[in-house]
Amino acid sequence: MNLTILASLEGGALAGTLVGVIIGGIIVGAIIGFFVTRLIVKKQLKDNPPITEGQIRAMYMSMGRKPSEGDIKKTINAMKKAKK
Repeated sequence: MNLTILASLEGGALAGTLVGVIIGGIIVGAIIGFFVTRLIVKKQLKDNPPITEGQIRAMYMSMGRKPSEGDIKKTINAMKKAKK
């Protein structure tokens, strides 16, 4: 931006320009932040997927147990409580 243009602006016009630039910067920053955060969350879910009921069922089967629905729900609830 040409500094001679800024120097020729009067007080009100300069203040309006600054407010516009600040608001524009906040909007652009929010948009960039949204997409960066979205990429990070997608990468985290890809690297560390949540455990499903099927995986818990397979874990019980590998230990030689036939899991009941109650066992699976207890395990899921215990994992949710442990995350908090």
